[in-house]
Amino acid sequence: MSSSLPVIIATRGSPLAVAQSSTVLAQCREAFPGITFELRIIKTTGDRMQTSKVDEPQKNLNKGLFTKELEVALLQGEADMAIHSLKDLPTDLPTGLILGAVGKRADVRDVIIHNERGFKSENPLDCLPKGATVGTCSTRRMAQLKHLRPDLNFRDLRGNVLTRIQKLKKVDDLDATILAAAGLARLGYSVDERNELQGDRMPEGVCAVYIHEEMMLPCVGQAALGMEIRAGDTRMAKICEAINDQDTHSCVDAERAFLAGMGGGCQSPVAAYARIIGTKLHIKATIFTHTPPRSGELKGAIKDAVDMGAKLAESLKSGK
Repeated sequence: MSSSLPVIIATRGSPLAVAQSSTVLAQCREAFPGITFELRIIKTTGDRMQTSKVDEPQKNLNKGLFTKELEVALLQGEADMAIHSLKDLPTDLPTGLILGAVGKRADVRDVIIHNERGFKSENPLDCLPKGATVGTCSTRRMAQLKHLRPDLNFRDLRGNVLTRIQKLKKVDDLDATILAAAGLARLGYSVDERNELQGDRMPEGVCAVYIHEEMMLPCVGQAALGMEIRAGDTRMAKICEAINDQDTHSCVDAERAFLAGMGGGCQSPVAAYARIIGTKLHIKATIFTHTPPRSGELKGAIKDAVDMGAKLAESLKSGK
């Protein structure tokens, strides 16, 4: 497959978005050496609102804060593919656009970033002192942590990964923040034998502890990348077919069907995680829209991923 027309890949401009998109860019170039691929950085509404609380429902903010401008570029022919952190991509895509491919999923776990050197415990939440203040803007993380540790306090904290970590070191009344393991790894950060984060520009003494997904379910699509394209674009469909990870795609299809069934967006206080075990797809979910929270799980044929996600949402909503 060759073409004289370059393929324009749209991405947000954050360091994480560029790192993720560069990985996809390399995959595309390897699969199709006869095509020129170029990255185009586009600033989104979410990027411009990093200092505001985008997850407060009373503000009636639209979904797709980190995706809209990329989708406009696709629809206007200014880009051929948009790379998203799939957790940011709303389940209802604009008419004329489809999710063409999903990249192989990375580590789905969340990570507590804290200042407690020498921490040793089987329970990762023990690194947080009683009454600790955790900085996060995720309703899903707040709901799960509050359920596990009612004594915790929360404050809004946003910005790119390094910015949040630097704020943790500078703000006296901030004890920890929570980030995605996949994002840390994609930026080249690692955890050494002392449980300290290492990497470019990382402040000294920043510690990290992973939370197993059985303790804290990830958000829908966490650690997966989504490649959005125009419907009917046969050239891009072939490119997406070459870079798509079908197992991950099936799993996130189930999760996104669950989220759609809940009627929420990426800032809803719900969590879901699907994985393939043997020949079956297993999906677990928890919702914090009711008191007490409701949890459930299903397993079934991989081909029924979407139906399973929708069925689990209906079950949790009804409490049956």
